[in-house]
Amino acid sequence: MSDSLFRAWVYLAATPLVGLTATLLAYQFGYAVFLRANRNPLANPVLIAIVLLAAVLGVSGTSYERYFEGAQFVHFLLGPATVALAVPLYRNFQTIRRTAFAVCAAILVGSLVAIVTAIGTAWLLGASRQTLLSLAPKSVTTPVAMGISEQIGGLPSLTAALVILTGIIGATFATLLLNAAGIKDWRARGLSVGIAAHGIGTARAFRSTKSQAPLQAWAWA
Repeated sequence: MSDSLFRAWVYLAATPLVGLTATLLAYQFGYAVFLRANRNPLANPVLIAIVLLAAVLGVSGTSYERYFEGAQFVHFLLGPATVALAVPLYRNFQTIRRTAFAVCAAILVGSLVAIVTAIGTAWLLGASRQTLLSLAPKSVTTPVAMGISEQIGGLPSLTAALVILTGIIGATFATLLLNAAGIKDWRARGLSVGIAAHGIGTARAFRSTKSQAPLQAWAWA
């Protein structure tokens, strides 16, 4: 980093807006790369933004606490964004009601499999009890998962990292796996990605379909 850029960063780091600005710019850059790559799922904009932010913070010597002073504004919006998922549910309530049994069964089985496989794998690898508890809600969207983790004795910060990692992996590889499995129904695809990869996967599911209407009732978990 040049001397002038370093001085500019030091100046900006004195205000909490640097975290917010850096986050938005990093995601915008990641999204531009995603578009340039013809929306290839491997060019996930969230993953690119995280790597870019980590590199900038590491090079500049900025602590995560200092960065989060500004980034917490984005973090706060996770709550309203999660609640906003009720809108497509309401719009497609009749469709959901007609297939309520199938939807509930899929959510129940998918959630149990996600929890059991994650905890079982970590347990076999010798993870501590607190790590296992932090891992349990990994497929729930971030603000909810952190609350669950805190209540059951896990580490909310570790849970948040695992949730983001789960979402990125799901968003990156879900399309490839679903195509390989021959699953073509957008409702089934959206629901499965939502169960496995929460909000990040759901956002990817919305972008994956040319017609959003059939998916809105399903990509919400």
